[in-house]
Amino acid sequence: MNKITNLKGKVMKLKNSLTFAVIVGNRGFFPDILAKEGRASLVKLLERLGFGVVVLSEEDTKYGAVETWSDAKKCADLFRKHKDEIDGVIVTLPNFGDEKAVADTLRLADLRVPVLVHALPDEPEHMLVDRRRDSFCGKISVCANLNQYRIPFTLTTYHTEAIDSKAFLEDLKSFVGTCRVVKGLKNCRVGAMGARPSAFNTVRYSEKLLENYGITVETIDLSEVMGEAERLSANSGDVKAKLKEITEYVAVEGIPPKALEKMARFLVVTERWIKEKELDTIAIQCWTALQKYFGVVPCTCMSILSEKLIPSACEVDVCGAISMYSLTLASGKPSALLDWNNNYKDDPDKCVMFHCSNLPKSFFDKPKMDYQAIIAGSVGKENTYGTVTGQIKPSPMTFARMGTREDLGEIQAYVGEGEFTKDKLKTFGGYGVAKIPNLQTLLHYICINGFEHHVAVTLDRVGQSVYEAWEKYLQWDVYYNPEFS
Repeated sequence: MNKITNLKGKVMKLKNSLTFAVIVGNRGFFPDILAKEGRASLVKLLERLGFGVVVLSEEDTKYGAVETWSDAKKCADLFRKHKDEIDGVIVTLPNFGDEKAVADTLRLADLRVPVLVHALPDEPEHMLVDRRRDSFCGKISVCANLNQYRIPFTLTTYHTEAIDSKAFLEDLKSFVGTCRVVKGLKNCRVGAMGARPSAFNTVRYSEKLLENYGITVETIDLSEVMGEAERLSANSGDVKAKLKEITEYVAVEGIPPKALEKMARFLVVTERWIKEKELDTIAIQCWTALQKYFGVVPCTCMSILSEKLIPSACEVDVCGAISMYSLTLASGKPSALLDWNNNYKDDPDKCVMFHCSNLPKSFFDKPKMDYQAIIAGSVGKENTYGTVTGQIKPSPMTFARMGTREDLGEIQAYVGEGEFTKDKLKTFGGYGVAKIPNLQTLLHYICINGFEHHVAVTLDRVGQSVYEAWEKYLQWDVYYNPEFS
């Protein structure tokens, strides 16, 4: 189970063990025993994987399946009683199933969570009436009814899949990610620390549009944070604890002790704010006021938070923070915010991704603390210690970006997958060479539609999970870059 330690030292869970409502479809003139067996197999699998299950018992209806209007009402009543627990619905068809009863159940329950439609495969040696499923056909009918009822749903990769197959396990994993994203973005709380840098019009956004989707932005003035940090004594227990955390987090050779102490004070205040406001993700005004008036960059503090699965975005990029949080929800892993920064040689499907950097340390093989080379010339090197630098390790990855379109009154986004390669660079900050299929078309899409130069990244393949959540269930306008193969 994925865990992060919250600010009280208790355990917060990025839920791996979600709770699923299960609808077992049945149609009477097909073998009932298939419904019984299918229900038992799916429930056993889900419970073995650590998920909660809400499903009719064999005493509630025939074999705990749904076939009639009466069955649909019973099932919907059960689901409504557990509405606050249910994160997603799995519809399984061990035989043809009754498409109307499935759709009626979902309409009556009104759960408004992701729905996965699954059908079991027939076997050529069992095509006589005693073991014939016809789930292949029944799934089409169920989906037709869900479309008529305007109930969004997710499909498995293959039209039919055995419950014990690798394909179904992979689809279940992807669906779990989708459920996490949908649930996590409902009532999501984003912290915005300070004003965006004046030169960065690109990260402007609409709080009102975000609020339409249940995403709230909590603001705090950067001067309040710096003032609170200045008041803290270097001898306080909290500051000493954070100083220890920082020095154990990343190699700090050559970093002045005074700079490390300032980072510790900044991190104490930031985590207190996160705790007080119950924030899920934050965006910080990272330059240049902090360097001029406090004398440090916040990158290590932000890296630590992102590593704890509290994504922390640069330059008050609130939509970047939401993009990071979506990837963290889907993958259960840290995410980072990077620039689409440079071409790589003459390869049209490769580019350099870069930031100063505040990347989570798990993105690197050998991270180290350094100074912020880009702004050191204007504010003084002594005021820019605290970056976490290195080359991103070779890894599969997913990238994503959402933004508000005030002119259209909607949220637009894109998502896709690629990989960080072993290609070497001689540069500074946090960086990596990314290989992304159809990159030039993607870049055209980004430019034409006015997206920011920032993109969120996680080191896992969760593109489908995020796409389904954003496009299908949150109803954002999403471009899905062709899959990486």
